[in-house]
Amino acid sequence: MKLSDAIASRRSIRKFTDRAPTPDQLMQMFDDANLAPNHRLTQPWRFYVLGPEARAAYGLALGNRKAKKATDEAHAQSIRQNTSDEHRAQPCMVVVSTLQNENLEIREEDYAATLMAVQNLSLTAVALGLGTHIRTGAIMADPAARAAVGVPEDQRIVAVLSVGVPLEVPDAKTRRPASELTHWVD
Repeated sequence: MKLSDAIASRRSIRKFTDRAPTPDQLMQMFDDANLAPNHRLTQPWRFYVLGPEARAAYGLALGNRKAKKATDEAHAQSIRQNTSDEHRAQPCMVVVSTLQNENLEIREEDYAATLMAVQNLSLTAVALGLGTHIRTGAIMADPAARAAVGVPEDQRIVAVLSVGVPLEVPDAKTRRPASELTHWVD
């Protein structure tokens, strides 16, 4: 598959088959992620492949946050359980973190590099016939979510990806053309 085809084909996949990616497929994704540009060759990214119990624990941490909006305890418990069960049922979840360098300039560079690694990982998944759903947000700093993943204090979670064989692939969303977003500066 040509790179431009992988880029054009990448979607946020919300429904997967039950088949998990193989360890070889995951390692190909991580190897390609590891080739992302990074200033000073720090290779700040770390990859955590979550098994069913870790996925459920991460889902419970997310469910606890969602349950705060519930109107009663029975509804809150339902939200917690459903979110945990949904995460356990994912064919595969990968958490990508970055090292937190004490030097703020390096820390910012490493964060940007790790996001590029996530893109490489996602595009490799497409080329392998897999799909991803990349998630970010406040949950990644939640102590319970961090504990479920096993991310140490010197790392920041950058993205949580569901990975698997797409059950359905959504149509591409309309985007503004790049020409509208480009400025030529003399």
